[in-house]
Amino acid sequence: MKRRDFLRNTTLASGAFLIPSFLKPLEAMAMGDISGYKNLVVIQLSGGNDGLNTIVPFGNDIYYQKRKTIAIQQPDIIKLNDMQGLNPNLAALKEIYDQGWMSVINSVGYPNPDRSHFRSMDIWQTGSDANQFLTTGWIGRYLDSNCATCNNPYTAIEVDDTLSLALKGAKMKGIAVEDPGKLYQATRQPFFKQLVHGHDAANLNEDNLGYLYKTMIETYSSADYIQQTSKTYITTATYPQTPFANQLKSVAKFINSGLQTRVYYVSLSGFDTHTGQQNQQGRQLKIYADAVEAFVKDLKQANKLDDTLVMTFSEFGRRVEQNASNGTDHGTANNIMLFGGKLKKAGIYNDAPNLAQLDNGDLKYEIDFRSVYATLLDKWLNVNNSQVLNKNFAGLDFV
Repeated sequence: MKRRDFLRNTTLASGAFLIPSFLKPLEAMAMGDISGYKNLVVIQLSGGNDGLNTIVPFGNDIYYQKRKTIAIQQPDIIKLNDMQGLNPNLAALKEIYDQGWMSVINSVGYPNPDRSHFRSMDIWQTGSDANQFLTTGWIGRYLDSNCATCNNPYTAIEVDDTLSLALKGAKMKGIAVEDPGKLYQATRQPFFKQLVHGHDAANLNEDNLGYLYKTMIETYSSADYIQQTSKTYITTATYPQTPFANQLKSVAKFINSGLQTRVYYVSLSGFDTHTGQQNQQGRQLKIYADAVEAFVKDLKQANKLDDTLVMTFSEFGRRVEQNASNGTDHGTANNIMLFGGKLKKAGIYNDAPNLAQLDNGDLKYEIDFRSVYATLLDKWLNVNNSQVLNKNFAGLDFV
C-alpha cells in the first residue's frame, strides 16, 4: 500500500501514533508488580482564576472596599476560619475540608511576575524564572531525572487530546490520552485490524511506512492492555455529567485499576473573568468543586486517597480592585489548593493575603511556586528537586 493511501484511509493518523511510547512499557507489566506507590494529580485552572473570590478574605474590610459589586457577601460565604472562607459555589469541598483532606496555600507566585496568559503559564509549567525561557516542563524533567533509576518504566498521563509543555522532557515525555475506550474501539475497526494482522513487526523496514505499521501493531496490542486493565476497577462513585468530571473519573480509573503511572494532569478553562465575573467564575468553580468532591470520595472508597496528592493551580490571580465591567484584570499571586489523605497540615496553610501592602495594586507573593514543586518532588515523588528545578528550593510542610 502506498503511504498516501495508508494515511488517507486510517482515521488514527492524527493521534494514535503517539500512544505506544506510553502504553508499550505498561503492557509488559504484570499486575503482580503493582505496589502502593504515590500518585500526583495536577489540576490546571486556565485563564487566571481569581483567588480572592475563590478563598474569600471576608475578614478584611479592604476586600469589600476594593470590590463593591463583585465581592462575595458574608452571609453566602462558607467560613473556614475568622478570615477566609469558600466561595458558595465550592460548597461541595466543605466536607472534604472538614475531613482534613484539603489545604489552602495563600500568596503563591514568583518574582517579577508576568501578566500574559501564555508567558505566565509557560513559567508555571516549566518552573523557570520570569526572564528564563525553557523548552522542557517540570514534570518532563522529573521523568528525565527519575526514569534512569526506575525499576519499571512509567510516565505521566494528561487526560486530554494534546500534551502540555509541563509534561515534555528532553528525553522522556508524558502522553495525552483523552479516552482509552475510544482508542480501543478505534483500533478494532476492520481496516486497522487488517493492517495489523497482515504484517510482522520484526520484518518491517525502518522507513516511514514501516515505522507506521510497527506503531499500529504496538497500538493495537497496547490499547487492549489499557482497556482491560482499567476495566478491573468499576466506578461506583457518582460523577457530575461534565467534561472536567469525566477527566477526573478517567484518572480515578487509572489509579484504582493499578496503571503504574505516577503523575496525572487535567485542566479546566474559563477563568479569564474581565467582565461579569461573579456568574462566570461561579459556574466554573462549581464544575471544579463538584468534580473534585466525587474524585476524592472515589479514591477514598478505593483506599487510594492516602497515596494520592492533588494540586490545583492557575497561571496568575487577578488584581485586588475590580474593574469597571464587574470583573477583574490580570494580577499576580494566587492560592493553591491541595487535596489528599496524608496532608501534614490541612486547612489554611499560611496567613491570608495582605491586602494593605500591595505592589502597584497587586498581591505580593509570599511563597515561590517552585517551593511547592520542590515539596512534591522531594517528599512525594522522591526525587531531588534541584535535579528538576535546576536550583535547590526549600520545601514546605504540607506533606
